[in-house]
Amino acid sequence: MSETLDPKVEEKKSSHGFFGQPLALSNLFGVEMWERFSFYGMQGILIYYLYYSVSDGGLGITQASATSIVGAYGGTVYLSTILGAWVADRLLGSERTLFYSAILIMLGHIALAVLPGLGGVGVGLVCVAFGSGGLKATATSLVGDLYEENDDRRDAGFSIFYMGINIGALVGPLLTGWAQSTIGFHAGFALAAIGMALGLTQYTIGRKRLRGIGAKAPNPLPRDQRSRWIAIGAGAVVVVAVLSLTGVINTNDLSNIVVGLTIAATVIYFVVILTSSRITAVERSRVYAFIPMFIASAVFWSLFQQQFTTVAVYADQRLNRNVLGWEFPPTWVQSLNPIFIIIFAGIFATAWTKLGDRQPSTPIKFAVGTMIMGLAFLAFIPMSGGGANSAPVLGLAGILLLFTFAELLLSPVGLSLSTKLAPKVFHTQMVALFFLSVALGTAMAGTLAGYYNQDNEIPFFTTVGLGSIGVGIILLIAAPKIKQLMKGVH
Repeated sequence: MSETLDPKVEEKKSSHGFFGQPLALSNLFGVEMWERFSFYGMQGILIYYLYYSVSDGGLGITQASATSIVGAYGGTVYLSTILGAWVADRLLGSERTLFYSAILIMLGHIALAVLPGLGGVGVGLVCVAFGSGGLKATATSLVGDLYEENDDRRDAGFSIFYMGINIGALVGPLLTGWAQSTIGFHAGFALAAIGMALGLTQYTIGRKRLRGIGAKAPNPLPRDQRSRWIAIGAGAVVVVAVLSLTGVINTNDLSNIVVGLTIAATVIYFVVILTSSRITAVERSRVYAFIPMFIASAVFWSLFQQQFTTVAVYADQRLNRNVLGWEFPPTWVQSLNPIFIIIFAGIFATAWTKLGDRQPSTPIKFAVGTMIMGLAFLAFIPMSGGGANSAPVLGLAGILLLFTFAELLLSPVGLSLSTKLAPKVFHTQMVALFFLSVALGTAMAGTLAGYYNQDNEIPFFTTVGLGSIGVGIILLIAAPKIKQLMKGVH
């Protein structure tokens, strides 16, 4: 019997126990909230830990190397959704993959808290990156599994889920930034570990709500092939270790390497899905429709994720953070976007629900979101040219508000779209393909940040902003054709 025909599963899908959504959404909401608390809490202080001097508690590496590491790490988080999705679809199923990924994340934060130097950074970031990749792909897939294909609650449900993400993203940088500034960097990392432990605990307690949903691998790997894949994975680890130890891979090139790997993985993934004999003509057309959306998403994220590279450096060096004689930590700037998300996510979710089939199509939402992101970077120009710590907080807050509007038009909608356009046999892996666009954009954010400095602010912000607006205009023109290829999906 098909999993979706199980009466207990159907009862879970039809329930309205969590803000009009299936009750199981609350459990996924909770684990994602705590995972984001730990993720953004740690990432909020990471770049400063890397480039602050040893006397200030940091590692004292160059700013360019620090932004490259942060971009590469962020890109690897989303790149590893491929692995997490593959494990879910071929080995464990989505639910167990999520559970084990949460454990790996917690171990990574513990490593950052207790292991000193770049060794601790390496071990910790690898564990967090691969754990977060596995959790992100599966949590999103499981949220999609809570709804039937034409359930009008789907986009609203994803927006509520996205609010959980941003509650964690709001509180994480505030608390870890406070811990770092008053105690030290390792205290901040320890706080992130505690947050993930709380998330894992609540998920374990409420795990029964998901029983029957995501329990089985939809395309299980034959047992006689498992040893081969284990050998491939072990070989990849050995190759990366050798390249790192011999200096072929260095900190300055990390983000560029992740960009290249992500592009290669994206091309391979699209080819594998589109040439599969197990998808229908309608499903293939929908995958083709996803290609321009993927490109727009990558462009969007290459700007948005500069919150943790260019904007983080800007907050540290250019922003006037003095409030009544007290200077707040630069990490607190990372909480502005989540505050705006919490305020406006419900408004956007309500608007999409009330508009129903009259709401703008997904390609239109993507196009407008990409253009707004470009406008946000152009909005830096009036504040350019000043000295250190001269930019007004309200100016940066307004820019991050534009970030928020763009994000709400594209990110939760993109998550929902990936589940709606997914061929049945590539269900979780289609979600991973969406996260590949985030991986590409995040790694590019690290690369682009290497071109930013206070002496070239206007050319940098102008080029990046106009480029994003141009992509949005092209997508707007192509929207009718894309909608046609989506074959009835809105």
